[in-house]
Amino acid sequence: MSARSTVAVASAAAPEAASSGRDNGGPVGTATNSERLAPASTGAVHRLGPLDEIPVGEARTYAVGDAQIAVFRLRGDVLRAIDAVCPHAGGPLADGQADAEVVICPLHSHVFNLATGESSSGAPPIGCHPVRLAADGRIELTL
Repeated sequence: MSARSTVAVASAAAPEAASSGRDNGGPVGTATNSERLAPASTGAVHRLGPLDEIPVGEARTYAVGDAQIAVFRLRGDVLRAIDAVCPHAGGPLADGQADAEVVICPLHSHVFNLATGESSSGAPPIGCHPVRLAADGRIELTL
C-alpha cells in the first residue's frame, strides 16, 4: 500500500441512497457480519468518492464525522471498510499490506481480517462497516 492522505466527507446522503447500485450480494461490498459494526453506527449512508480514487490493491482513509474509515479496493472491485486505526498503537491500517482476506498493520504487524475485524495476532478486533458501489460509481459507506 502506498501512503494516502485522509479524505474528509462533508455530509451523509439520504438513507434511500442505499437502495441504488450493487449491494453485498454483488462483487462489491463487505461481509454481512453486522455484529462487527462500530458501536456508534447510526445507519447513515455517506458518499465517499469515486471508486477510481482507490487503485486496485490499495486503500484510502476517509474522515466520516468523528470516525476514520479505511476503504480497501480488492481485486474484482470488491470493497472492504474497516476502522482505519489499529487499536494496538494507532497504526494507519490503510498503509498496511493487504490481500483478499487480511491487512497487516504497518507499525507492529498485527493482522486483521477485512471481513470480520478479528485479529489473528492478539490485538483487539476492529470495526467493519457496510460499503458498496453506487450505480454512479461512487463509494457509499453505512456508518
